[in-house]
Amino acid sequence: MADYPVTPHTPELSEQEIIRRQKLQSLIDSGKNPYLITRYGVTHHSQEIIQNFDALEGQTVSVAGRMTSRRIMGKASFAHLLDGEGVIQFYVRRDDVGDEAYADFKNDDIGDIFGVTGTVFKTKTGEVSIHTTSLQLLTKSLKVLPEKFHGLTDTDLRYRQRYVDTIVNPEVRDVFRKRSAIISAIREFLDGHGFLEVDTPVLQTVEIGASARPFRTHHNALDLDMFLRIETELYLKRLIVGGFERVYEVGRIFRNEGMDATHNPEFTSVETYQAFSNYHECMEMVEQMYEFICMKALGTTDVEYQGQIIHMKAPWKRITMADAVKEACGEDYSTWTSDEDGHAACARHGVEVEKTDGRGKCLEALFDAFVEETLVQPTFIIDYPVEISPLAKRKPDNPDLTERFEYFITGHDMGNAFSELNDPIDQRRRFELQAEARIAQGVHAEVDEDFVNALEYGMPPTAGLGFGVDRLVMLLTDSPTIRDVLLFPTMKPLNK
Repeated sequence: MADYPVTPHTPELSEQEIIRRQKLQSLIDSGKNPYLITRYGVTHHSQEIIQNFDALEGQTVSVAGRMTSRRIMGKASFAHLLDGEGVIQFYVRRDDVGDEAYADFKNDDIGDIFGVTGTVFKTKTGEVSIHTTSLQLLTKSLKVLPEKFHGLTDTDLRYRQRYVDTIVNPEVRDVFRKRSAIISAIREFLDGHGFLEVDTPVLQTVEIGASARPFRTHHNALDLDMFLRIETELYLKRLIVGGFERVYEVGRIFRNEGMDATHNPEFTSVETYQAFSNYHECMEMVEQMYEFICMKALGTTDVEYQGQIIHMKAPWKRITMADAVKEACGEDYSTWTSDEDGHAACARHGVEVEKTDGRGKCLEALFDAFVEETLVQPTFIIDYPVEISPLAKRKPDNPDLTERFEYFITGHDMGNAFSELNDPIDQRRRFELQAEARIAQGVHAEVDEDFVNALEYGMPPTAGLGFGVDRLVMLLTDSPTIRDVLLFPTMKPLNK
């Protein structure tokens, strides 16, 4: 009997994989090829049956899913079926399904996918089950699932084979259900506050002078280099210019940078823009939105993360970046009159900065070194130096600072916002300085002339917010790494 299907490119098979292919060939030879089946009439799901047992007891139901366990006891067997909602037991007796069907079932394997029809009952031990009257093999599994009690525990393999991870680790499926609920709650909140969801281009023709490095690609028909977007900001602000007063986008972002516990080259962000508002109103919206999301996803605003309880209920702490640094290490930004003062302050604390960095970057370096990781409870850090805030509006009473905030939770940056710069002359100047700095580092950068052109038509006072969905999901699912909340995180191929 031929092994099915084996080609010159088929990887080396284990003994169990060979046996499963032989079983498949036997099914095909007997006219029972499961891969020819196109549908199965599902009437109920596992948890629906379990939760509504009183109403469904004795009723006929049809379920479908993967067999995850089986206990054969002569002429009868108990097995468990995993569907999209959970697990339910089904009872198969030879006298009920017939000799041939029962013999086939005994020859099937853990991991095979079945359709099961039967009546709902409860066993002597009180387990809600299905007394099978007919069953059908819908898909033959040619791979052996990881052993029940040890599961798929190799972290690298879990990320590479998420399709196995979500079969054998139910808590992983729960994380991604919760992720979906979180994104739905974000949309519900913003839609309810008058924001319009929009889509902006992923492929862009300008490599703007921002701090993140983009992925480069090439458009063959136009013979034009293009870049995957590193943010959605500039197109959304074009829409504010165009008369839309409140817009947002839930979008995939791409940055050609390093990878660690909180960074992946592609990730999901939310950006919102609201005309006639400033960063103070935006802070209030963030507090309200995070409370709303927590209640929708968790039913509480007290979130447990890695053994700590994070209190998400408003109001959150607010403190300027300068005051936070002064409290942490004693350096007073307000007394620095030159870039040299900033460099001297960093030198006193052994904090390295580039020779070309201004005092604003020096303040940021001290903040990164002494403050960020201490911000466990939700905290707004406000009033950033203009040097590190190229798109934020200056503070009227202190033009060296901007109306910008970032908020931090569990020692990590969770979001960034500011009163948007709408002065086209100032914006061009900042773009040019930023591009010059990037070019000096050997990195191509240019001014987005079309965005400056849009500002010259006039953008109303506007507050903008951007935050990472993945880090929020990490927080609300108690996940220590971003890879735990991405279905398919970026991985280096095994053969590279």
